[in-house]
Amino acid sequence: MSDFRNQVALVTGASRGIGASIARMLAEGGADVVINYHSKSHRALEVANVVRAHGCQALLAQADITNESEMKEMMNLVEKQFGKLNLLILNASGGMEKDKAADYAMQLNLTAQLRAVDMSIPLMPAGGRIVFVTSHLAHFYSQKPVYPIYETVAKSKKAGEEALRARIPQLAAKGIKLVVVSGDLIEGTITPKLMQRQDPNLIESRRKSAGFLPTVEDFARVIVNAARDRNLESGATIFVGSTEW
Repeated sequence: MSDFRNQVALVTGASRGIGASIARMLAEGGADVVINYHSKSHRALEVANVVRAHGCQALLAQADITNESEMKEMMNLVEKQFGKLNLLILNASGGMEKDKAADYAMQLNLTAQLRAVDMSIPLMPAGGRIVFVTSHLAHFYSQKPVYPIYETVAKSKKAGEEALRARIPQLAAKGIKLVVVSGDLIEGTITPKLMQRQDPNLIESRRKSAGFLPTVEDFARVIVNAARDRNLESGATIFVGSTEW
């Protein structure tokens, strides 16, 4: 399928895991991909090689998305090489890292997400799509219980989602849509592994409760399909895995 031919996609946090799978799937659909990464250049290069193997262009773009000047430099590179940006996949997140400032989760999951959108809009033609990647624990924050170790992340990602949704009228005026994809705990990703350090039975308990946990490939495929589906309304939320707990 060549759904993304002649389109340029920027994937934040694309050097590994979900982001790397998203980048590969976009390239399989014909997209040129901007591979944003924080520090793992060797992993980012591996993803770039996969994108190029599909006959698409890959732009390696190192940037800490919480750093405004690095983000500006990245967007300048995108403009210089491609002159446009059709898809923005807001995959990068975090907030459980050690030795970070008290407001780091909000800086990453709220402020940086809005900044990425604001910097992308000038490059996005009508028909552009922004996909915000989140978790059920964040999407349903304040409505359903959350693991204490994850609460700071959940609160900040919920704030980020709400702030992005508030931009929908502005985006609509430019012909750009926002879609949210929310996932259960995802097998093999770093967040559940960090959470399990506090509760060794957490992942197995959730797996039994939900019946199954989505894999990285499952989650990435839904995210890419959300970018592909032109019939989705702006503000639509797609759930991956059980939302009951």
